[in-house]
Amino acid sequence: MTENTPTPPAAGKREDPPELPEVVSLLPLRNSVLFPGSIIPIDVGRPKSVKLIEEAIANERPIIGIVTQREARVEEPTEQDLHTVGCAARILKVIKLAKDNYSVILQGVMRIEIEKIVSTDPFLRARAVELPDQDADDVEAAALVQSIKETAKRLIALVPELPREAAALLDSVSDPSQVADLVISNLDIEAGEKQEVLAANNVRERLRKVLMLLTRQLEILKVRERINSQVQEEMGHSQREYVLRQQLKAIKGELGEMDDESGDAEEFSKKIAEAKMPEEAEKVARKQLDRLKSMQPSSAEYTVTRTYLEWLTDLPWSITTQDLLDIGVVRDVLNEDHYDLEKVKKRILEYMAVLKLNASKKGPILCLLGPPGVGKTSLGKSIARAIGRKFVRISLGGVRDEAEIRGHRRTYVGSLPGRIVQALKRAGTNNPVIVLDEIDKLGHDFRGDPGSALLEVLDPEQNWSFSDHYLEVPFDLSKVMFIATANYLDPIPPALKDRLEILRLPGYTRQESLAIARRFLLPKQIGEHGLDKSDTQAVKITFTDDALLELIDSYTHEAGVRNLEREISSIIRGIAVKVVEGEITDEVTVDKDDVPDYLGPQKYLPEVAERTAEPGVATGLAWTPVGGEIMFIEATQMPGKGGLMLTGQLGDVMKESAQAAMSYVKSHLKALGIEKSVIEQNDIHVHVPAGGIPKDGPSAGVAMFSAITSLLTGTCVRPDVAMTGEITLRGLVLPVGGIKEKMLAAHRAGIKRIVLPERNKKDVVDVPEEIRQEMEICYVKNVDEASEYVFDRSIPPVRPQEDVATPADATPPTAV
Repeated sequence: MTENTPTPPAAGKREDPPELPEVVSLLPLRNSVLFPGSIIPIDVGRPKSVKLIEEAIANERPIIGIVTQREARVEEPTEQDLHTVGCAARILKVIKLAKDNYSVILQGVMRIEIEKIVSTDPFLRARAVELPDQDADDVEAAALVQSIKETAKRLIALVPELPREAAALLDSVSDPSQVADLVISNLDIEAGEKQEVLAANNVRERLRKVLMLLTRQLEILKVRERINSQVQEEMGHSQREYVLRQQLKAIKGELGEMDDESGDAEEFSKKIAEAKMPEEAEKVARKQLDRLKSMQPSSAEYTVTRTYLEWLTDLPWSITTQDLLDIGVVRDVLNEDHYDLEKVKKRILEYMAVLKLNASKKGPILCLLGPPGVGKTSLGKSIARAIGRKFVRISLGGVRDEAEIRGHRRTYVGSLPGRIVQALKRAGTNNPVIVLDEIDKLGHDFRGDPGSALLEVLDPEQNWSFSDHYLEVPFDLSKVMFIATANYLDPIPPALKDRLEILRLPGYTRQESLAIARRFLLPKQIGEHGLDKSDTQAVKITFTDDALLELIDSYTHEAGVRNLEREISSIIRGIAVKVVEGEITDEVTVDKDDVPDYLGPQKYLPEVAERTAEPGVATGLAWTPVGGEIMFIEATQMPGKGGLMLTGQLGDVMKESAQAAMSYVKSHLKALGIEKSVIEQNDIHVHVPAGGIPKDGPSAGVAMFSAITSLLTGTCVRPDVAMTGEITLRGLVLPVGGIKEKMLAAHRAGIKRIVLPERNKKDVVDVPEEIRQEMEICYVKNVDEASEYVFDRSIPPVRPQEDVATPADATPPTAV
């Protein structure tokens, strides 16, 4: 470093002020104010300032003007950017730090006032005059000096950083102007306030300003001291505890017992505060946190408590999704995702409308009941998407342990909360849409009854304080929208069924299945198989309506569309092979005749007309968990003693229906035109094919009667008629369930006439209009009325078997 040092005045002597040059070089300062008698170091780096210092050293002009900028951020100040009052300074020492960078030590000499800037290049030059002191020797000034010294000494006592020699230095100065400049130059205040003091050439006014600023600074220090004292007192216990914990941490580190769990307490304390739990839950969490702090991280109990706190703090106690209850949007989303299902959609829209009008309304628990593949679970997804909620699915099929719902006690190894709490954690909100899938598949054994455990979950009057065995604190489930799904209703416990509102999804007609395949299944499968990507093998695939109807009629036999989607997927996979091999490059159309090439021969053949072509066969209708089915009931006779044999793996109720039908026939032989000896000398065998499948229910009574009567009278049952209904010993036809599913099954099988109990007339309203138009619906009160619609009287009776025992004098009927 290069040093250029002007000769300072002799120590211990007070020199007369040097003569002020006519034109003074001006050095602007950003945030500093120089007072006469003060010595300050400054760094010089701006180009003009550097040139000023270099010229002052070269021409041995140690007197320059120091002025303060009005705005510190101005890089090249002009006359308007500078205060008019400054201080003439003597350059005591210059140290070159680097190229174009100096450290300069300045000593204030006198106050000056800038009259005019005479040049700005290469640096600022100005004409300036000295500002003499006024009113420096009166009594008031002396009193102000004494007050300033006393106040300054009290301030020095409160600031340990200041040396004790500062008070002695203050006592050595007696000139009022010098006292004011000495004190103000050492105060830690804003540059603007110091500039006001510098600009005051009246000494009394200057002393008053200094005393005011000094007193304010003293009060600030007193308040700070008082606050520090209070904080020290309040933090004493915490600081002591912190120091002890740090010492304990250091000791554990030396013993090699440190682990990653040391920060758990602080982390959980923060999580508990952020979770905004209810008061009861937060109290439990704080208690567990205190226990955690006193445990060794290596102990098993530490892990259990830590896991419990993780569950408590991760649950969405206060996180709620804002509902988007726009009925138009909900309707559009439901129509976009699902075809038909108008009754179900209407009920969902009603639910949303009430929720919008009264958000606190405790809504019902909807249960979507229907066969597989009709869209029950996807309806839940659509509802969640429509109102902007999170969606979670809980599969209940095969669940037998009550703890799966309510959680395990924490005393067990590997215990966890139940599926409800786990679903809430996955959702991250306290008001998701939770689909309880396959609620009819719940089981129960020695481990408890999960169906009963669901009662509290699904009861709007109880679930606001649902208590999981693992958490042991109540959680509010009233904001959750629960939607249950089931294939059939009977296995659901009555108490649980009472809390559900049943919405039935019976299945789809041929035309509905066609529309679903066209709108949803085909685009989905083509996209999933990569045949719609324009950047790879883009192929236009077209299915004709005849091809899709062929799939529906001959390759699927279901109420839903799941198997239909599988068959479509099989065809598209076959097309994909041809695309990869180059056999198909542009487009392909799948027609009815092409379907066997991809799927092989037909899986289901129409057999109603073939099966009912001879006496003793009737077509019944049955309800199954996967939708409606047609069911053939066959009867034959052989020599015997009037017995009744039943086969086909029938349940007790169906066996009783057959016995009731047989009893009615025996008691009305004359009315039916049957010889008594035919009954007495022959046994009747009633068989329901597909013997590997258990069958039960009362709705086969009319079909049993028709088959037996057809056999004994030799009259064929019409091939285009199917029937359902329970019969009594008096021949009354009683109502049965599953009418819509049975009519859909009959329609799929090509049935044109269906015989129903008259009291089931109300259930036909739910059947699609197209089916009601295409089928003749015959309502009957008793079996006599049913006979008019069931038997084909246009064909003469035929003899069913040659070796049947008949009366000797009876004339055999004419064979046709």
